[in-house]
Amino acid sequence: MKKLISLLCALMALQTVGAQTADPVVMTVNGVDVTRSEFEYSFNKNNTDLVVDKKSLDEYVELFVNYKLKVAAALDAQLDTMETFKKEVADYRSQQAEEYLVDNDFIEKEARNTYQQTAERIGPDGQFKAAHILIRLTQQATPKEQAQAKVRIDSIYAALKGGADFAELAKTLSEDPGTAREGGMLPWLTRGQLLKEFEVAALALQPGEMSAPVLSPVGYHIIYMSERKPFEPYEFHRASIIQFLEQRGIRAHAKRMMGQKLAAQMGNVTPEEALAKAELELDAQYPEFGFLMKEFYEGSLLYEISTREVWNKAAEDTEGLEKYFKKNKKNYNYEEPVYRGLVVHCVSDDVLKKVQKLVKKQPQKEWVKVIREAFNSDSLIQVKMVRGPFKATQNVFADYYAFEQGERPDTVPGFPVTSVIGKMQKKGPDSYEDVRGPVTADYQNHLEQLWVKELRKRYAVTLYPEALETVNKH
Repeated sequence: MKKLISLLCALMALQTVGAQTADPVVMTVNGVDVTRSEFEYSFNKNNTDLVVDKKSLDEYVELFVNYKLKVAAALDAQLDTMETFKKEVADYRSQQAEEYLVDNDFIEKEARNTYQQTAERIGPDGQFKAAHILIRLTQQATPKEQAQAKVRIDSIYAALKGGADFAELAKTLSEDPGTAREGGMLPWLTRGQLLKEFEVAALALQPGEMSAPVLSPVGYHIIYMSERKPFEPYEFHRASIIQFLEQRGIRAHAKRMMGQKLAAQMGNVTPEEALAKAELELDAQYPEFGFLMKEFYEGSLLYEISTREVWNKAAEDTEGLEKYFKKNKKNYNYEEPVYRGLVVHCVSDDVLKKVQKLVKKQPQKEWVKVIREAFNSDSLIQVKMVRGPFKATQNVFADYYAFEQGERPDTVPGFPVTSVIGKMQKKGPDSYEDVRGPVTADYQNHLEQLWVKELRKRYAVTLYPEALETVNKH
């Protein structure tokens, strides 16, 4: 209701508040001002106690400026005009606005009504968790079958009275397969969920007590009461009740209620028009909503521009990756020897010789492809392969054939000849392909640094130290 009152006041008053003095500008990036409240929202959200790599204010200012520079580049590239981008932002806004455009008092009232109805149905007996052992008996059973069932249930009861374990007997003797596997245990129950005869006998028990055999329309039961508890208070169940109501469309109904209230307050508009107008006012009325939307808007732009300028370039620029690797090769030296190549399992010595001859003419990155094409088809597999690189103890075959350690492993069934083809590297990789993951990541960082350096030359950045010093201190 507080949100509704605030929203109505904002919509009806149509007044603007001069907040510049209360919310000073802390920086300007490419002509766009950043207020202290916007910066604080980002700084505090990304610098909580849960963050491992917390940043000082000065460190975060640098990161934030870089972020804003990339957003400026994305806007210059008109990425915000893409239909997919506009739809994504609109869908997210609609989803987030839902929380502000529903009658939460109505939802709360419905949740309490649901709880009250449930509490009245459960009554003072509360909830209970019981187990049972069942000997089935149909209503058409003959006197002889009835007598036999009675003898069986009485013998089980006698065993239980003599100290037998209830759960074990339930597992082996109960004719209720659904509960027998659980030692006879039923889920949490309340009055009205069971056969009357069972319910009366069960509710007469206290935890730890067991009933004598009870006859119901489905047969004879022996009931063991495990636990009993009163129905918990509203707050205990509130979250699950609201989830239950939401699954049944309560929020859509609550939004219609909000539309009707707003329309009545504004006059001469439909509920739908009132909601649309209210949504336009959310950014100004609720700063946290405005910041959230701006964060999503700019974050989506950042993702698009970074994909184009850094991530895709690094992944696709094989020449650049190779050049970067050669220049920084020492950064990828191995701490221990690595065998670069394949473990091959062949159907014969002759096939192995042919494989070894074939790969001599091919670059290593093509080995798997050419071996498959030459020796494997849909109907005939002559070679199985495991691609490296391998470190010691990573593969038993590489250990034995390449590192010459350990016992000779058993061959793969159907492939009696095993060997390795490749090269032992003791200092570092010969090609960036062997360490493509870390090289690509480092190359991305390199490209990003160059990009940010170029952006700082392209766009003007002005910081206001006095305003920055008041961050989180006002």
